[in-house]
Formats: sequence, C-alpha cells, structure tokens
Amino acid sequence: MKARQVLVPFAAVVVFLVLWEALVWVMGWPNYKMASPSDLIPAYEKYWNLFLIMGWQTLWRTIVGLLLAVVFGIALGMVMGFSRTMRDALYPLLVGFNAVPKATVVPIVALMFVGWHDFNTVLIAFMISFFPIAVSVSIGLSTLEPEYRDILRSLGASQSMIFWKIALPKTLPEFFGALKVSVTLAFIGTNLMEIVSPHGRGLGALFDSGKTNSDYPLMFAVLIALAFLGIVLYYIVVALEKIFAGWADRTV
Repeated sequence: MKARQVLVPFAAVVVFLVLWEALVWVMGWPNYKMASPSDLIPAYEKYWNLFLIMGWQTLWRTIVGLLLAVVFGIALGMVMGFSRTMRDALYPLLVGFNAVPKATVVPIVALMFVGWHDFNTVLIAFMISFFPIAVSVSIGLSTLEPEYRDILRSLGASQSMIFWKIALPKTLPEFFGALKVSVTLAFIGTNLMEIVSPHGRGLGALFDSGKTNSDYPLMFAVLIALAFLGIVLYYIVVALEKIFAGWADRTV
C-alpha cells in the first residue's frame, strides 16, 4: 500500500477533527448542545469497557447481515441478470420495497420477533443492504455482450460456466462498488434496530442510554465509534477489491 493511501485519509480525519473543535470553540457551544472532540476523550475513558462490548455486538451483527445480503443479492442479481422476464417482474417490487423508509419497518420487525434480539437486528441489516448488490450484479450480467454467450454456448458451456468464467469477473467492479455502499447501509440498519428495540445491546443502545441521561459527549462518542467501525469495514472491502478486482483499477 502506498504511503499516500494512508497519509491522505489520516490527514483528512485530523483536519475534520480540528475544524470541528474550532467550530465549537468559536460558536461557544456548551457540550450539551454540541460536544467537541476534546469532550469525547473523557467519555471513552469512562465507558471504554462498554464501547468494547457493545461495539463488538454491533459489528458482528452488521457483518452477518451484510454477508447474508451478499449471498441473497448475488443470487437475486443472477436471476434478474440472466432473465429479462424476471428482471421486469422483480425490479418494481425491489424499488417499491427499497422506497419504504426502513425506520418504519423496524418497529414492525421488532414486534414480530419479540425477544429475538440478534435475529431481528441481523434481519434489518440484511434488508437494508442487499438492494445495491442485487442491482449491481443484475446490471453487470444483463449488459454482458451477447457474442460471448453465443460463442460459449456453441462450445457447450452451461449457464453456470458462463457465469463463473465470463459474467462474474465482469461484474466484480460493480459488485464491490455496491458492497461499499451496502457496508454503510448495514450499519444504519443495525443501529436503527438497536435504538428502537430496547434490548440493551450494541452501540445503538449505548447511544440511547446517553440520550436518556442527557450525556451528550457519550452520544457523540458513540457516533464517532460507529464511524470508525464503518471506516474499518469499508477498507476491508477495499482490500478485498484489490485482491479480486484490482485489474479494474485504472488510477495512478
């Protein structure tokens, strides 16, 4: 990895924190209105064990939901990509489903699966993150040049062989682009359920606790912790992209 790829993002984060601290200082905001980065350090020191425990709870459920979204999204994208009929039939349903605000779905899922805390959290993370993956795979497969298919079929290749040898490599750049979006969506789904469903688990529950107790530095500390986990998972996806689809990178 080039030094620039590490130093530039790190410098951007430092600049953001400095500007944030300066804005709070210039505006004279108290920490119950807008906490500054320096206000977050005591919160991390005081609740470090809760951040570790609940951060792990949020992370593993987000990852499980994201993995399910990858499997389901690829399968659904294959169905729509290889069949024009299925694509015309499923696209309106998917668009309609994705247009429904997931904040309105969370209470319904929480009531349907009362007591199934891990399951309903993973379910919401899955529901909110599979759509970009399915669409990207579908578009990648549907735009596959028909000449490739005709040649491979004339040579006796099956549909699955066409997918693994030609279609899948072609769709990898689009897939990883969608996966980067799905990472953030999965975290949103996880934390929506953790806040709405009062089961006391995950960073969403810690955020809700800070809100209940008017501990605003804790609330902002949770937001930064969520951002950190999202960045870590994002760069894991970037590393996987370089391994499996590095050939598509034309940047210098």
